[in-house]
Amino acid sequence: MLARGHSLISYLKTKIFTPLSKTAALGLMLTALLGATPSFATVNDEIQIRVDLAKQKMFVSINGWKKYTWPISSAREGFDTPEGLYRPTRMYETYRSKEYNNAPMPYSIFFYRGYAIHGTSAVKSLGTPASHGCIRLDPDNAKQLYELVDVNGKNNTRVFIH
Repeated sequence: MLARGHSLISYLKTKIFTPLSKTAALGLMLTALLGATPSFATVNDEIQIRVDLAKQKMFVSINGWKKYTWPISSAREGFDTPEGLYRPTRMYETYRSKEYNNAPMPYSIFFYRGYAIHGTSAVKSLGTPASHGCIRLDPDNAKQLYELVDVNGKNNTRVFIH
């Protein structure tokens, strides 16, 4: 219940959106009031990348709003994709594997040691385990994710793999 003399906007700003930047909070409030989901990301948004290994899917959220769902390929039998909560450690628009025959890894977002989220030309394998441990995406999706993380920063990005 709102205290006398307080507006819904002031309540939302102080009670719900305090941890967000003012721009992000305003955008979310307007979006909620209009009954839509945000269609854009701004600088310093909170990016959440959730990878469901059982479903072979990636879910990307911006400030808590689910934005993208993409098929992935993770580790095939005999290999592992590390589970846990990570932040990106380094990023390369163009990268080649030093371990696996100089294989191209476009739009690489490394999150733990040599493990990365990256694009693949083996798009027919997406949706099934097929990698040596990295998380593979369609190159167009990998580019979108890379640009989203690049604009908002590694410190504003969380990668949760389960």
